[in-house]
Amino acid sequence: MSYTTAVKEYVERYKAETGIEGPLDTHAVAEWAWRNGLHTPNARTVIDAIAADIAQVFREEYRVDRHGRRYRAKHAATYKRGNKTLSLWADLDDPQAPHNHFVRSFAQRRQQIVGDCLQLKTDVDVYNDKREPTEPIQIPLDFTLDVMELQQPYRKAA
Repeated sequence: MSYTTAVKEYVERYKAETGIEGPLDTHAVAEWAWRNGLHTPNARTVIDAIAADIAQVFREEYRVDRHGRRYRAKHAATYKRGNKTLSLWADLDDPQAPHNHFVRSFAQRRQQIVGDCLQLKTDVDVYNDKREPTEPIQIPLDFTLDVMELQQPYRKAA
């Protein structure tokens, strides 16, 4: 049985045994699966979890430049090495970090955003088709004005 199938099966068992309906707390499901011996992490799983924690810390590190702009300090880019895909991180303020790493990182982040937008549009379209609401949900995907507005300096009301 594949890992994905096993997870789906114990999620269904969790729902049946706990009687929980609606949105699920993945941490509660994970704790239940672990306590019931349905998911026993191996060393690779533990290392992956620690690496994910480190990546999250990197993702959350922000600094402020001399112009007062808050920026993300560390940036990831994925690289293929043989049959492995590596996610390598570099600090924006590290003069040793190569320019091409940031070119790659920013391009990959843009592609992730495009992919997220495509999936959001598909999900909204399917929702509107299935539910046929009197006012279908509309999601504009042109963020130009949103970005311009957020770039404006904060001004307190008088």
